Amino acid sequence: MAGRIPQDFIDDLIARADIVEVVGRRVELKKAGREFKACCPFHDEKTPSFTVSPHKGFYHCFGCNAHGTAVGFLMEHDHMSFVEAIESLAGQMGVEVPRDESDQPARRYDELFTLMSNTQQHWQNRLREHAPAVAYLKERGVDGATAKRFGIGYSPDGWSELIDKFGGSQEALERLLATGLVIRKDNGRHYDRFRDRIMFPIRDARGRCIAFGGRAMGDGEPKYLNSPETVLFHKGRELYGLYEARQALRHIERLVVVEGYMDVVALARNGINFAVATLGTATTPDHLNQLFRLTDRVEFCFDGDRAGKKAAWRALETTLPHIREGRQVHFVFLPDGHDPDTYVNEHGSQAFIDLLDAGMALSEYLIEELASQVELDNADGRARLVELARPLVAKTPDGVYRELLIASLAERVGLSAPKLDSMIRPKASRPHDSPTPATHHKRRSSGGPSVVRRAITLLLHQPDGAVDLDATSLASVDRPGVDLLISLIETVQSEPTINTAGLLERWRHDEQGRHLGKLAAVEIPDDEDFDPRAELAACIEQLGTMGRRDRIDLLIKKQRVGPLTKEEKAELRALS
Repeated sequence: MAGRIPQDFIDDLIARADIVEVVGRRVELKKAGREFKACCPFHDEKTPSFTVSPHKGFYHCFGCNAHGTAVGFLMEHDHMSFVEAIESLAGQMGVEVPRDESDQPARRYDELFTLMSNTQQHWQNRLREHAPAVAYLKERGVDGATAKRFGIGYSPDGWSELIDKFGGSQEALERLLATGLVIRKDNGRHYDRFRDRIMFPIRDARGRCIAFGGRAMGDGEPKYLNSPETVLFHKGRELYGLYEARQALRHIERLVVVEGYMDVVALARNGINFAVATLGTATTPDHLNQLFRLTDRVEFCFDGDRAGKKAAWRALETTLPHIREGRQVHFVFLPDGHDPDTYVNEHGSQAFIDLLDAGMALSEYLIEELASQVELDNADGRARLVELARPLVAKTPDGVYRELLIASLAERVGLSAPKLDSMIRPKASRPHDSPTPATHHKRRSSGGPSVVRRAITLLLHQPDGAVDLDATSLASVDRPGVDLLISLIETVQSEPTINTAGLLERWRHDEQGRHLGKLAAVEIPDDEDFDPRAELAACIEQLGTMGRRDRIDLLIKKQRVGPLTKEEKAELRALS
């Protein structure tokens, strides 16, 4: 859609956005007083210095100084443009983005989404026309209603079917290339990527088609072919079937992670609507953040062969940094020769759910798998078990879950839990060996700020404190930052409901305002005896006094050089 997004809509969107929800979908947050903390996603660190403030609507890292609003986080973390971040945030909140038609910038991504939607519909139409593809799906247990729900289609066996349909101009051809639907040869010619395949649309959180997975019906290789990474699609962040699961279930009590599209579709066909699949990649931290935002129970279901167990172990290693009390992670291995698709079609949904319920808890799987690699009936074997477990336990965050894991491991090797913990925990990570985030913060915040800096800081913490301020005295103050302070006050007074995040977003590209995020992160007293509004008013009064003194000094100096005008004399008397 063309046109500029109105500023009042952006302000309202940012004011209503839940930044904890936005950041928490991508980063594991822990409550810390009024704020949330985590290890920073923008630089490597072991001690959390990344804070998210829900009442201010912004995030800040005291380690690398990254900061911003919900919009800024989407731009930095998900590599979105400003407009894409606004649209993504609006989509999460279920509101439409209005446009001023006075400006009409090109919206390339809108065109790409439209192309993907048209392609999906085209392939769905082709499926209805191709009897062998319909027969194949029926043979696999996929009925018409399930095919429609998942948008399943068929790509005909031809080298230029999509090019002929949607690539009529050079610009249209470039869109096909940008979405990965078409491949360019070395000689500059083009051909369709997907040919003679059952097509599975991959949807984002808003239900938009962002990529495709194609399944060969016969012996064609590869059996599964996915879209490449594009501006719309990042396979390490997306889970097939997650959108459909959220549409089907009002409350998601559990999610089971499987390996293929057909597994998800077959389970849904049998009434199991809580299955998702990774897209040709191992489970990633981004996948886990999405899963744990929706449920506290995640089950990994793999084939029981060597490849399945290898994939399960990789999933375990990735999950350990995200595990904590309240979260349940289980591993389920299917009988030889089965995947979820074949198992549920042969044994039924209840048998599959019984299999999930009997899965191994992460801690049990970890210990049993490592124990199978050593001999526990001698000291050497038990010592080896501890060494194998050390790097894995070290990945687990401090908390009840980690203590219980160590207790289980200690019982297995015949040591006390405290002794084993002291052996496993790296010395540098022990609590007394490293400064706390608060100490780190105070050290960076030392030094008294100027009155202007203090006033801006207070205003950012409590914007409504500036609504009734009389700031006319600031006009005569000649101090660095006063112009910015005046602009901030004027903005708040013209828009009394604007919050901290809204102010930061307004000054995103302003040279003067690029340090506002750091000031918004400065701690101010949080007790009943401290009133930030009164403190801000006092700062404005102090600045006004400083301005009057500066003006008196200037007039006195001028008087020493020559006579003052009548107006200047009257002004000096009034000021004195």
